[in-house]
Amino acid sequence: MILLSDPRVAAVPSADDGDPLVDLREFPELRLDGRAADDTGAYARLRSGVADRLLAAQRALPAGVRLLVIEGYRPYRAQLSIFTGYRDELRRRHPDWPAQLLHRETSKFVSPVEVAPHTTGGAVDLTLCTADGVELDLGTAVDATPEDSADACFTAAPAIGATARRHRQLLADALGGAGLVNYPTEWWHWSYGDRYWALMTGAPHTRYGPVDLAVAATAER
Repeated sequence: MILLSDPRVAAVPSADDGDPLVDLREFPELRLDGRAADDTGAYARLRSGVADRLLAAQRALPAGVRLLVIEGYRPYRAQLSIFTGYRDELRRRHPDWPAQLLHRETSKFVSPVEVAPHTTGGAVDLTLCTADGVELDLGTAVDATPEDSADACFTAAPAIGATARRHRQLLADALGGAGLVNYPTEWWHWSYGDRYWALMTGAPHTRYGPVDLAVAATAER
């Protein structure tokens, strides 16, 4: 299992092809959840190439099953806050852990900011729901931590029920078939164009680098 703290991820050359951020609230084919909503609407933004792939994944799902998007783009400061918050929580729980182990274990739940997929607009957290918006059973809640779920949040976790396993495979088939890659400690996290995607697919460099939403919005105008 390759984690986002692995030096091989940071070693991937960063490039950006200029693919714009789009607002998923303008895509009626995709269902968007409001639990991560913010004042700027950052949560609803993704690179257009990722949005296109989500549309393809939605078309690949059985009738009556919908993607439920929870969060896309995440600003640098928000990413840093989540990382340091979880790291500090682990430090309190495990005061004997050395710094290297603490960093590695933190990265199982949230990416170090310097390689964070969400800050590129290339990553999305999502789940499955019915046509009426009722979430399907995927074994844990979205954003369940490895600590609190006993690693049941890992995509290939063996200790989940058959229904949850079937739904995770359904999600993986649709998103993987559309070209996204999963972060194996978070069944809900998928990305395209970022460093992790590049490493896992053998791409020579990223398609997307970190983006500042305010700068991108100014450029659009």
